[in-house]
Amino acid sequence: MADLSNDDFFRTLPVFTRFEGVTDSNNYQPLPDDWLLAVADIVSSTKAIASGHYKSVNMAGAGVISAVLNALDKGDYPFVFGGDGALVAIPPSGEGRVREALAAVRTWVMEELQLSLRTALVPMTDVRAEGLDVRVARFSPSDFVSYAMFSGGGGSWAEKQMKAGRFAVEAAPQETRPDLTGLSCRWNPIEARNGEIVSIIAVPDAAGNGPEFQRLVADVIAISMEQNRGGHPVPVEGPTPVLAFDGAEIEARATAPAGNRWLRKLSIAAQIVLVYILDRFGIRAATFDAKIYRRDLAANSDFRKFDDGLKMTIDVDAARLSRIEARLREAEAAGVCRYGLHRQQSALMTCFVPTPLMRDHMHFIDGASGGYAMAAMALRDKLRAAVSSALDAPLASPGTL
Repeated sequence: MADLSNDDFFRTLPVFTRFEGVTDSNNYQPLPDDWLLAVADIVSSTKAIASGHYKSVNMAGAGVISAVLNALDKGDYPFVFGGDGALVAIPPSGEGRVREALAAVRTWVMEELQLSLRTALVPMTDVRAEGLDVRVARFSPSDFVSYAMFSGGGGSWAEKQMKAGRFAVEAAPQETRPDLTGLSCRWNPIEARNGEIVSIIAVPDAAGNGPEFQRLVADVIAISMEQNRGGHPVPVEGPTPVLAFDGAEIEARATAPAGNRWLRKLSIAAQIVLVYILDRFGIRAATFDAKIYRRDLAANSDFRKFDDGLKMTIDVDAARLSRIEARLREAEAAGVCRYGLHRQQSALMTCFVPTPLMRDHMHFIDGASGGYAMAAMALRDKLRAAVSSALDAPLASPGTL
C-alpha cells in the first residue's frame, strides 16, 4: 500500500493565495528524499520558435505535464511549466509509470510535432548529494487550482544534468503514444491591453537566493501589482471565443491516432463552434456555462511563478516596464541576479482541461513570440558574454595585487 504521507506530500502543503508569498521561505517545504524530478525540454527551441513553431513548442512543454499527471491518475503533484519544457516532482510509487510516459511523450513530440525533446528522471538523493535542495510551496490563484513554486537550486541542477546527458529517459518505440487527455490549444493569441506582453526570467547570481535577491523579487512583484490585476495577460472575463481552428490540428495529433484524426478534428471544431454559440447567446448546456468557464480560465491561469527564480509573463505599460527593467539592471550590476526579458504583442495559452464540466482546469501562459524561451536565451547570452569577458581580461601584474 502506498505511503499516503509521502505520496500526498503536495496535497498536504499549506496554501498561500497572495503571490508575494513566493518570497517567504516559511511557505516552502523540502521534497521527500525518495522522490524524483521528471524534467524535459525542447532541443533548439529558439530555432523552432524563429521558424514559427511557437505553438508546437508550448504544446510539447504542456504535453510533458499532461502525460505525467495522466500516468499518475491525475493526482496532485507539484509541477512547473517552462514554455519549452517542464518539471514534475513525483513519488517513488510512480517511477515506472512516469518513465514510460516520458519515453512516450518524447516519441510523440518527435513524430507529431517534429521537435526533439530531452527527458530525464533525477533522484532527489543525487540532488542533495550536490548540496542542493528542492523546496516546494503551494500557491493558489483561485479556489479551484494550485500551482507549485520551487526553490533550492535542485531543479535547475537537474535540468543541467539532463542537458549533459545524465539520467536520460530514452524515446519509446515508434508510434508509441502517451495519454494526453485534456491537453488543448484552442485559443487565439491574447493581445496586450496595457502596453506589451513581457516575459521575464530573473535568477540569483553567485550569492544565491539570499535576502538581496528576495528583495529584488518583492520589488518586481510590487511594481507589476500596480498594474490592473497585477499585469494578468488574460482579461478578467476570459478570452473571447472566436471561430478559429488553428489549434485543432495540434490538439488532434495529441489526442487521436492517425487513422481517426480527421474525426477528432471534426469533434474539436464542433466544440469550438458550440462554445462560441453558447457564449454569444448566453445559453447554458446542462451544467456547462461558457461565461463561468471563461472567468475560471482567467482566474486559474499560471502567468507567474517561482522556479529557482522569478518567471512572469505580464501585460504592462511602458512606465512600469521601465521601472522593472531599471530595478533588474541595478540588481544585475550589483551581482544580485541575472535576468532575461522578451517583449511581444500577445500572450499564448496552452490548456490542461481533463473535463470542462469541472472548474479545476489549468491554463499555462507564455509569450506568443517565444516568451520564456527567448528570455532564457537572452539570459544565457549575457552569461556567455560575462564568461568570455573574464577569460579575455589581462592578468593583473604583481604590483597591483
